Amino acid sequence: MRIGQGFDAHRFADPDSGTPLWLAGLEWPGAGPGIEGDSDGDVAAHALIDALLAAAGLGDIGSLFGVGADAHGAGMHGAAMLRETVDVLRGAGFVPVSASVAVIGNRPKIGPRRSEASHALGEAVGCPVSVTATTTDRMGFTGRGEGVAAVASALVERVR
Repeated sequence: MRIGQGFDAHRFADPDSGTPLWLAGLEWPGAGPGIEGDSDGDVAAHALIDALLAAAGLGDIGSLFGVGADAHGAGMHGAAMLRETVDVLRGAGFVPVSASVAVIGNRPKIGPRRSEASHALGEAVGCPVSVTATTTDRMGFTGRGEGVAAVASALVERVR
């Protein structure tokens, strides 16, 4: 068994951009503008990808999906990126066992959809995923409502 940690943070898109808000594998209509990023900006999924890759010793999200508008991951949804990450892990002889993601920010409010978020991420990864959330008591960019962050941990097992 191996454990890994991941982190991601993005700013919110301009309110006039029309960018949908994707977080923890879910779209959050009516929760304000989306998250800037080369992909859908889903920081929960991205932190979880980094945690899975770190646990297996396979690098990070940038080494797998690239960076920038022309990268492999450009325009992808976080859940699709997670499924591809799990395929890479399996190819290297690892399977996810369990994971946890903590979302850090003022919005969207995770509590009402926590179970749905855990299910969406768990479906994409193929193992139980616990989703929690916190604020930073108005400190920093997440506290000022400028963006959102996530930290994740993942446990993987070598199967071959």
